[in-house]
This record gives sequence, structure tokens and C-alpha cells, in this order.
Amino acid sequence: MMARPKGTSDRRAAIVDAATRLFADKGYDGVSLREIAREAGVDAALVHHYFDGKESLFSASVALPIEPEMIIGGIESFALADRGRFVAHAIVRLWEGPQRHALAAFFRSTISSTTRSRLLADVARRRILARIAEGMPGDRAERDLRVSMAATQVVGFMIARYIVRLEPLASLPADEAEALLAPAIQRHLTGPLPSIRPEPPESRVRRTSS
Repeated sequence: MMARPKGTSDRRAAIVDAATRLFADKGYDGVSLREIAREAGVDAALVHHYFDGKESLFSASVALPIEPEMIIGGIESFALADRGRFVAHAIVRLWEGPQRHALAAFFRSTISSTTRSRLLADVARRRILARIAEGMPGDRAERDLRVSMAATQVVGFMIARYIVRLEPLASLPADEAEALLAPAIQRHLTGPLPSIRPEPPESRVRRTSS
């Protein structure tokens, strides 16, 4: 166990560092605050002193530049047929706003780090993709496949337009770029799928561990 950090900022940093390692290794659901405290070499009460709960500590570990609610808030009021348009509008509005440089810096640092990439994937799965999938037809495996494929459209769009600035997409007016992105997202959410049966997550876990 590591030596107990002395200063207040050192203690908080040690907790965040320990949480980052454990969340990346085990995922959000596989880690307890008590386990994080042990890893950081501090008393469990100290974790509660600095953070409101596990979600608060997880957010500090990922160091998100924005809250997911800024992207996905209110999507439940939209019909399934309009969710691609909702997501496209939210993404373009966000990247065209004052957070653009912070988002670009976060994106570059995240995709270059395996640990941070795993944490971001966990955030996306729990706090964004699960919200988009609410009310969609099909079983859980199909819904998971659809929203993860929709995510490829969003991530590819962000990289091409805002990170590497691939032309002519990078220079399109925002409303035109949004109009191109929306149907691509919607196709994955509600369009016909190839004749494949996605494997449920629990089956993949059993097969991998056997």
C-alpha cells in the first residue's frame, strides 16, 4: 500500500489517481469507494469528504470538459424517428460553441491514452448511449449494437470536422454539417440491420473467461 499522502491536495490527487486506475481496469460497476480508499492509502471517510459519491469521483477521474447532460438532456421527449436529428444538433451546437477548444484538447489527450479511453467509453455507455437507447425496439443486444454503431458516426464526425479538419467537411456551415450527420445516426438507430444476431454482453464475458 502506498504511503499516506500528507497535504490536502496530495490526498485528493491520490484518490483520483487510484480511482482512475481501478475504474479503467474494472469498470464503474466493478469498483467500490472502499476499494478506492485502500488503493489510495487513505481512510474511506476521506473519500466522502472530497467527493459526493462514486459518480462524482468517476467524473473527476475522467476530467470531462462538459457534463453529458449538456449533450443528451431532454432526448426522452423526442420520438425514436427524431433522435438522430437530436443527437446531431447537440453535437454540432456543442462543438461550435465556446467549449470547442477544451473539447478538442480533451479528445486528443483521451484517444492517446488507453486508460482515459476506457473511462470515456464507460461514461458514454452509461450516461449517453443508454439514454439514447431508451424505448428502442429489440432486445438489449440489438439496442447496444445500434447505439454503439451510431456512436461511430458521431466520433468519426468529430474527428474529421474538428480534430483533423478534413475538407470539405471542416468548412461546411454548421447547419449543413448537422444535416449530413443526422440521417447517418438515425440509420443505425432505427434502420434495417444486416441479418446478424449480436451476442449479448453476458455471453461474451462467459466465452472470454472460459
